[in-house]
Amino acid sequence: MDGNGRWATQRGWPRLVGHRKGAERVRELVSASPDLGIRHLTLYAFSTENWKRSTEEVLGLMSILGRYIRREASRLKEEGARLRFVGDRTRLDPKLQSLMQWIETQTARNDRLFLNVAINYGGRDEILRAARALAAQAASGDLDPAAIDEARFGAALDTWHTPDPDLIVRTSGETRVSNFLPWQGAYSEYEFTDTLWPDFTPAHMAAILDRFKLRERRYGGVAQ
Repeated sequence: MDGNGRWATQRGWPRLVGHRKGAERVRELVSASPDLGIRHLTLYAFSTENWKRSTEEVLGLMSILGRYIRREASRLKEEGARLRFVGDRTRLDPKLQSLMQWIETQTARNDRLFLNVAINYGGRDEILRAARALAAQAASGDLDPAAIDEARFGAALDTWHTPDPDLIVRTSGETRVSNFLPWQGAYSEYEFTDTLWPDFTPAHMAAILDRFKLRERRYGGVAQ
């Protein structure tokens, strides 16, 4: 969900105004996803690299996330969305961690939409954490290293509960992956759009999905 800051700057507003507008787009896309045929949706909210931003912006982003959780809990339950967070929570404020755990519990029985929000997430960091966890199990004798295959490694990732993404969309004109789901996205289709996230509507997503349906996915094989 890229381009919030640029969207605000283009209008002469503080960057946090763009992030608040971006949160409104999250609400719209989450509500529209089931009707668009989306059952699993992962939103990249805050990366491990985003700590490099100003203290004001980081604190503002965390505040927006906290408000989103409190304001959207009832809506998510009504719409049948189950919310989970992926990423390393240990660096986050304990109050925010408690709030995240609370809404995960509140929405745990929902199954119309499975929504992941990546917070303090980085693909390399996720892979390293998974490798360390498996190495610790092997060192303690609880895991035979020879038993580690793709499925076992995938089960150690933050997204163990989510299928690999069919499609990854990046807004704002950036054409790089930026450390998002590198393991899970090995065979994903990609779509890069110039639209800034605060301007990205469900109609934009519907058009992207229409194009996606026309793609031929061979997973390394040969077309028949």
